[in-house]
Amino acid sequence: MLRRLVAAVAAVVLVAEAAVLVLVHLVLGAATANQSMSIAGSDPDVMSRATYGLGAGTGAFLLLCAALTALVALRDRPPGRFARIVLVTAAAVHAVLGILAVAVVGWAAFATMMLILCLLVLTLTLYAAEPAAPAGPTGPEGSGEHPAVRDAPPAPPRGGLTPTNP
Repeated sequence: MLRRLVAAVAAVVLVAEAAVLVLVHLVLGAATANQSMSIAGSDPDVMSRATYGLGAGTGAFLLLCAALTALVALRDRPPGRFARIVLVTAAAVHAVLGILAVAVVGWAAFATMMLILCLLVLTLTLYAAEPAAPAGPTGPEGSGEHPAVRDAPPAPPRGGLTPTNP
């Protein structure tokens, strides 16, 4: 129950973050276009379009992450390989942005990024793949010995040379 709740909250927070970041990029793109000034000779129209494109790309990535976490919450199963890669990438990006946010924006932005990072990591760790159940005391073939004992190399003869590292 807890892991479904965490995944659902992570999905909602990621959708809200996507909306906020798209809005910020729209405002920054409009401000760049309205200023009509160049920075180190850059074309203001190119800078404005790049800002819009970056906002759209960031929003799409965060919405993809939100959809994957919502799917995890609905199915109550661990994410697949692609979803795990995307969510780990999002967590790493939030960690780096949180570090940069302290210097540029302040501690509130850092706390927000760390909250989202914690939700992503908690979603990934709560849905970690469970280890396979042991085969039992009789082993898979019913030989009566434990599988680890069966797969171990034979003991060296007495008085013989023994390896020094495993």
